[in-house]
Amino acid sequence: MMTLFGLVSFVFQTYEFLLLFRIVLTWLPHNANHPIIQFLHKITDPYLDLFRSLPLSFNGLDLSPVVAFFVLGLLKQLALRMIF
Repeated sequence: MMTLFGLVSFVFQTYEFLLLFRIVLTWLPHNANHPIIQFLHKITDPYLDLFRSLPLSFNGLDLSPVVAFFVLGLLKQLALRMIF
């Protein structure tokens, strides 16, 4: 049986993996109409859009995913500390 700590950790790790997969897809050619890709966009774009609206581009390099991962890590630590 999974503890609450383990469940919250699993949820955050899964979302981190989905974000990473979504970001890697931007570098690779893919079929944007594939149902799995559309699901991935639906799940990750609302969170990434929070950071895309900030001025986080420097010389054509978009740093919003880096900030998104950093904030997600902080939220994970906060959530796990509240449980533990």
